[in-house]
Amino acid sequence: MAQEHRDQPETQPESHGETQPDGQFETQPEAQAVAFGAGSDHDFRFEIPYYTQPEHDDDDDGASTASLKASILDYRRENGRTYHRFSDGHYVLPNDDLEQERLDIANHMWTVVWDGQLCLCPKKNGAKRVLDLGTGTGIWALDYADEHPTATVIGVDLSPIQPEYVPPNCQFEIDDLEKEWAWPEKFDFVFSRNMIGCFNDWEWIAKQAFENLEPGGYFEIHDNLYPVACDDGTLTEDHALYKWSSLLCEAIARMGRSLTITSEFEGILQRVGFENVTVTKQKMPASPWPEDPRLQEIGSWVQASLLPGIEGMAMALLTRVMGWKPAEVIIFGSQVRQDVKNLGVHAYWYGYSVYGRKPASKKEVPKEISREKPNESLQVDSPKRENLKRKSPHPESPK
Repeated sequence: MAQEHRDQPETQPESHGETQPDGQFETQPEAQAVAFGAGSDHDFRFEIPYYTQPEHDDDDDGASTASLKASILDYRRENGRTYHRFSDGHYVLPNDDLEQERLDIANHMWTVVWDGQLCLCPKKNGAKRVLDLGTGTGIWALDYADEHPTATVIGVDLSPIQPEYVPPNCQFEIDDLEKEWAWPEKFDFVFSRNMIGCFNDWEWIAKQAFENLEPGGYFEIHDNLYPVACDDGTLTEDHALYKWSSLLCEAIARMGRSLTITSEFEGILQRVGFENVTVTKQKMPASPWPEDPRLQEIGSWVQASLLPGIEGMAMALLTRVMGWKPAEVIIFGSQVRQDVKNLGVHAYWYGYSVYGRKPASKKEVPKEISREKPNESLQVDSPKRENLKRKSPHPESPK
């Protein structure tokens, strides 16, 4: 087998942490359905879809529940980071404390990008029933639930990393969104952010959103467009930041996914039947290099969210897919970090908001896109606390 070509540091120290040969890693059988979040001990219970729930658990049920709890919370430990266990390997970013902090910083970054707005479609003024795809720490769902107390907000993710105490109108579920969606009630707003590279088939995801929306409902996507860009030649192919961005695109493409699909969302939404599709773009500098004060502020937050995530965003992709050693990723990450800190490097991404409306009246929609039959979802029944606010962290201003 030919050796894969890759850019890497000149020195190649010994690997640290756990690695798997040829990018392979073990998977664990998935659980069928479970609810958690009630009480500090995360009490679990089975939900048996399409069948009658037994009134009393026997010993076998108790053992199965304990096994289920262990399988979900026993995160994969790999190269010093932890990753989700449910649908093992589908998502390539970590779920540990460092990544959760980065996600919360990124949440504030996006609110700065959109002038304090959680979304740009008409549902910024309120919705009845909201679905947040890939909710992560749940911070967007929590913010929307706090801002719109009459809305019911459901956040979905592969990792149970959301807080236990949430507003009474917010809940979280553990589910694989690449399986058929099976919510019993339709939504009037479906939201997705930072999910490029997570799905093999975005057109199918958009179709699921369409089918699970009420007539007149909205689907909105927020994401960056890769690879990193530069207008004045201060970022070249020799820069580590450029190589990092390109390697992420290549590795995710080998998995059958895309980091460059953001510019295609407009056409995807139109093809599955959405109308009045609206695209808004905003330049997002990699650091506070611009002279414009607004772009400086955006760049400060992009830099603050990027610096702690460089290795985390690359570790699984470069070790599992590209054959790198963990130590190589760490050394490479330090080189990328220097480029991000260098205000002489005028790198940026474009941030996109793309939303569309499901027609209010019946009309012919595109032919159904078939997929494999899903596993059942994992329901999270979180205990609730009135008036909980979760604030975004504010990093120190870059010097």
